[in-house]
Amino acid sequence: MNTTGLVILIAVVAVALLAVVFYVTNRSKRLRSKFGPEYNRAVQETGSKYRAESKLEKLEKRVEKLSIQPLSPDAADRFRDSWRAIQAEFVDDPKTALKDADRLLAEVMTARGYPVSDFDERAAEISVNHPLVVEHYRAGHEIALRHAQGQASTEDMRQAMIHYRTLFDDLLGIPETARAQAAGSSR
Repeated sequence: MNTTGLVILIAVVAVALLAVVFYVTNRSKRLRSKFGPEYNRAVQETGSKYRAESKLEKLEKRVEKLSIQPLSPDAADRFRDSWRAIQAEFVDDPKTALKDADRLLAEVMTARGYPVSDFDERAAEISVNHPLVVEHYRAGHEIALRHAQGQASTEDMRQAMIHYRTLFDDLLGIPETARAQAAGSSR
């Protein structure tokens, strides 16, 4: 191989390496931006940035195949009315209210087009479009599990309802500013 051929080969390899580095860097930035705290959770769970990114990309592709849709205004109103009734129920029967809130979240997810399979898959699928609130769902679910074992106080159940409400609002498309205003006016 002559010198010119060697220089061309080195240049091609260098460009290919730069392209790979560029792709990997942009992939990481995009996934970090899209998944927020879920990105770090996936890295921690898998023990590897590359395995986590692969897992998140597969999850993205799986959710893209679903028919996720916003709720119709009528459906959103019905769900809001149900949520208000569940919140009112909490005062007299927090245990039933927590179960009803969990059931209502599953109904909203189904209406939006999320498959309601086991909890871990549901949470993973929710994380694609709702990465900033899925941790609330996990925290609420954890408390509901403790409650089912008789290990959650009324305060714990109240916290679970708050966690569930955060995901509920996000699934209904209620922006954070409206949530903050509603919270301020209800005090």
